Amino acid sequence: MTTTTDTRQGPGGATTATGHVHEHTPRMAFAELVPDFYRAMLRLEAAAAKDLDPTLHHLVKIRASQINRCAFCIDMHSKDALAEGETVERIVQLSAWEESRHFYTGRELAALALTEAVTVLTEGFVPDAVYEEAARHFEETELARLLAGIIAINAWNRIGVTTRMVAGHYTPRAAS
Repeated sequence: MTTTTDTRQGPGGATTATGHVHEHTPRMAFAELVPDFYRAMLRLEAAAAKDLDPTLHHLVKIRASQINRCAFCIDMHSKDALAEGETVERIVQLSAWEESRHFYTGRELAALALTEAVTVLTEGFVPDAVYEEAARHFEETELARLLAGIIAINAWNRIGVTTRMVAGHYTPRAAS
């Protein structure tokens, strides 16, 4: 097996000693510029996570972040999930969950389908069949919490992508 160095170049052609392109600079320090909004987002996230299965919530956050191409959030939530016992295999398969259904429970599959439908509103609505399948797996309050979690991560993704938050530096909090 041969190993190659990544020789792709970023703006200006600069690469690091390892051959990787230099990481980009964030556009702004969002949390510092609007601390009241940021604190409100943290409260929103805490409210959404309340009484929601943490494993399921991690899968939803990672999948929505993949769809929205938020590298910072993919990094953060994958590391948090791993720190709390999730397997690498299930995280890796998440981007192809429809072809890898055997890695997930029926509840997780329903939550992932709902996550995709809420995250990608190109059809203009969440299909009845997707919502009904989720409602079959979750009692009403739990389904509302799941929706809250999906909505919250989509808001976070928009912050991360727009402000160009940099992936790779997040350290997961200690597992509880």
